[in-house]
Amino acid sequence: MKKFNKTVAIVSTLSATVLLAACTSTPTKSLAIQKPNNQYEVTAVGKTSLAAKNNAIAAANSTCGKNATPVVVDEKQEYNGVLKGVVDEKTGQMIQAAAGVLGTITGNSGSISKDDDYQTVLTFSCRAN
Repeated sequence: MKKFNKTVAIVSTLSATVLLAACTSTPTKSLAIQKPNNQYEVTAVGKTSLAAKNNAIAAANSTCGKNATPVVVDEKQEYNGVLKGVVDEKTGQMIQAAAGVLGTITGNSGSISKDDDYQTVLTFSCRAN
């Protein structure tokens, strides 16, 4: 009975999350803030680790402009997935994959991933070309 209750709780949580995620929107453009010593910091999000990093790099390139190149001083990446704090990142990815398969079978989206599951923070300076 305990296993059944746990399964019902997880399915209920996932269903609520899918519904809430459908109603949210994530900004697509990240802006950099200037820090001391001619450094900038930009925070970008993405559905995957790579997407978040690419969004941060694009924002850094935009900040430096055409006549300069961003030089990364520090990089931090964080998983902010819907199941953060409940399960680790790998388990969360497996659950997302299972939800996708279930969605394919039932003909629904089934995705519980969001556009801001990953966050990358870059600290950088601009070097003239």
